[in-house]
Amino acid sequence: MGFFIAMFLCNLLMPSIMVIAGYCMYKNPPKEINGLIGYRTAMSEKNKDTWAFAHDCCGKLWIKSGIILLVPTVLAQIPFAKSGEDVVGTVTLVIEAVQVLVLIGSVILVEKALKRTFDENGNRRG
Repeated sequence: MGFFIAMFLCNLLMPSIMVIAGYCMYKNPPKEINGLIGYRTAMSEKNKDTWAFAHDCCGKLWIKSGIILLVPTVLAQIPFAKSGEDVVGTVTLVIEAVQVLVLIGSVILVEKALKRTFDENGNRRG
């Protein structure tokens, strides 16, 4: 049961971090473009406008995605509470793979939003 609880808590980490980091990006994004913290891609670093837009968009998306991920993450684990470590480990692997895909998908969506809103030089489209 201890292994199940440990894996249960590990599976809650990514959605929880997405909600917290998303809130921070949305409400208090890094003021200056930097190489250490924030949503850093070539497009988001074009200028302060793209930087602010990317943090706003990604922050909102991560808050929503994190909250949405919490529910199936919990529900998917409950049936396996009394299972062996191999089964719990496999379920954990599948859940975390789905969470990583959602995280990667969010970057793709933010990049698409940036490309819809800005041209390749970082200027807002008409």
